[in-house]
Amino acid sequence: MNLMDALTWRYATKRMNGKTVPENKIQRIVEAAQLAPSSYGLQPYSLISISNREVLQRIYQTAAPQPQILECSHLLVFAAWQNVDQSKIDEFIQLNAELRELSMASLQDYKASIEGLIKGMETPDAQLSWAAKQAYIALGFALIAAASEKVDATPMEGFYPAELDAILGLQEKQLRSAVIVALGYRNHETDWLAKLPKVRWPASKFLTNIA
Repeated sequence: MNLMDALTWRYATKRMNGKTVPENKIQRIVEAAQLAPSSYGLQPYSLISISNREVLQRIYQTAAPQPQILECSHLLVFAAWQNVDQSKIDEFIQLNAELRELSMASLQDYKASIEGLIKGMETPDAQLSWAAKQAYIALGFALIAAASEKVDATPMEGFYPAELDAILGLQEKQLRSAVIVALGYRNHETDWLAKLPKVRWPASKFLTNIA
């Protein structure tokens, strides 16, 4: 199945059948999210993969009462950094120097640009919003990778972030949940959407060409 066929095949699955997705497929989906681009390459978010049924049950009960939470194989939580402090920037620059075999001195302008970006955000909420937007790029990569693996993926914003953060202990890690994705396999018998065609605006309305 080529990429366009995979994207046509995928949809936001409403009901899953509970079957386990092989770990090698999950790993490739996670790696795709890890390889996603972000502003300055900083990746101001973390990814949590959950397959523990007790934890998923708690999430369903208090944070995301949707059937996919219980029926999925894995739940991915994209958690944005609550703030980007100097220690994170310093650590990132050090990582760049090590992996690219560059001197720290040669990266000072790069570091200053990142610092300027962060300082230009007037409030902590602005930083969090920016970090969450970066996480959504990684979400897109995960959805594409899942489709290429023929794994169903349901992105969800309809959950209670504070409750989810509490279950996962994200506040202590200076993280805030931004979006979640259930991974699994569609249930053809119970998912009303499974047999319906994909609905998208036609290209004549979606696309504007400026040549």
